[in-house]
Amino acid sequence: MTQQTRKTATQDWDKAGWRAYPRVQMPDYTDPAALAGVESQLRRYPPLVFAGEARRLRAQLADAAAGRAFLLQGGDCAESFSEFSADNLRDTFKVLLQMAVVLTWGAQMPVIKVGRMAGQFAKPRSAPTEVMDGVELPSYRGDIINGFDFTPEARIPDPTRMLAAYTQAAASLNLLRAFSTGGFADMHRVQSWIADFVGGPEAARYRDIAGRIGDAMAFMQAAGVNSDTAHQLSKVDFYTSHEALLLEYEEALARIDSTTGLPVAGSGHMIWIGDRTRQPDGAHVEFCRGVQNPIGLKCGPTTTADDLKVLMAKLNPANEAGRLTLIARFGAGKVGDHLPRLIRAVQDEGASVVWSCDPMHGNVIKSSTGYKTRAFDSILREVREFFGVHKAEGTIPGGVHFEMTGKDVTECTGGVRAVTDEDLSDRYHTACDPRLNASQSLELAFLVAEELRARREDAAPVRTAAAI
Repeated sequence: MTQQTRKTATQDWDKAGWRAYPRVQMPDYTDPAALAGVESQLRRYPPLVFAGEARRLRAQLADAAAGRAFLLQGGDCAESFSEFSADNLRDTFKVLLQMAVVLTWGAQMPVIKVGRMAGQFAKPRSAPTEVMDGVELPSYRGDIINGFDFTPEARIPDPTRMLAAYTQAAASLNLLRAFSTGGFADMHRVQSWIADFVGGPEAARYRDIAGRIGDAMAFMQAAGVNSDTAHQLSKVDFYTSHEALLLEYEEALARIDSTTGLPVAGSGHMIWIGDRTRQPDGAHVEFCRGVQNPIGLKCGPTTTADDLKVLMAKLNPANEAGRLTLIARFGAGKVGDHLPRLIRAVQDEGASVVWSCDPMHGNVIKSSTGYKTRAFDSILREVREFFGVHKAEGTIPGGVHFEMTGKDVTECTGGVRAVTDEDLSDRYHTACDPRLNASQSLELAFLVAEELRARREDAAPVRTAAAI
């Protein structure tokens, strides 16, 4: 698609145009003057990410759509002001690097690393209010909107929180860029972390994979391919993403790319539209259709084939590869009921998309001890069903999308270091939804790598005796 064609596709779009459309899951601020002041200040701030970075991610996602790369997207359910620290950021980044190396082994192709970081501050909620001990208050909607404390004062939407979110996002991106290019992400270092994980007896089934990765690294080292001779082994491309829920924040940070003259969301490299805000004629779709960033679209059980066709036409009218990622979130045992019809809708339109699996949001349950949790086995089952449907349909499973943390939390049950219902109270720190901890995240990467390797072996051409 030429630059002029892109300009034509967005010439009827204005970054404030969403305000004329129905809005859902967004706060009603009580002080319009304070809100206007915050928006004015944000408009003067530099963008958090740059257009060239978003274009590079889009090109890499085009490879994922074609089966030449695989998308790993993961991070916090909702970033917290109080939990923010360099150590927490480092630990989650570290686990994502470990997962990426394992997935690269399984897929035998590049893994695109996208964090739910530096912007994932707002959360949609299933109800506008919540009740505790007979008291009803507005729901907590993420630190960028209101406070977690269950008090009337904390739950009032406060526009100045957007400024705090911007500051934290800027600091996060600064550190992530340093980690990505300053030696922390060196492939040999990451491989040693993986070996440390599989040292315990409970992880015996993963030691073979870790050993093969280690052998490959040793071979490259012996052949003279190391961090000194191959610069790509010492640094990584790492991108940020978040749900574009709070549109006042998104609009204020939208910019015109000086290279192309096209609008770009300056809040993150990739933004997505949630399952609760994907109305074809809604404000969130209207905003996202105009920016040039890669766009994610959550697809749940209520997504109809007709709606999906309309949304693809609105969000990617020129059918550009890498522009649109469809993030399937159905729940274990339900993928076969919904994913095939959506795949066929995509095929009917001849659309180019990245298919990604979010096995988190459809598998929330209440534990016997009263905590909201997710079972590791259900998460894994949904991933396997996702791969199975794509195999049956002859289509490409292009990525996975996890809510996870590098901290040793106890929020999801199961895994080789089995977390039980009774363990949940030990380190249940999430402000919203339960996250995989570091061990569970890496274990899941090993299991997804097995699926990727099996898919690759199934797709390999059969070598006949004559060919041999």
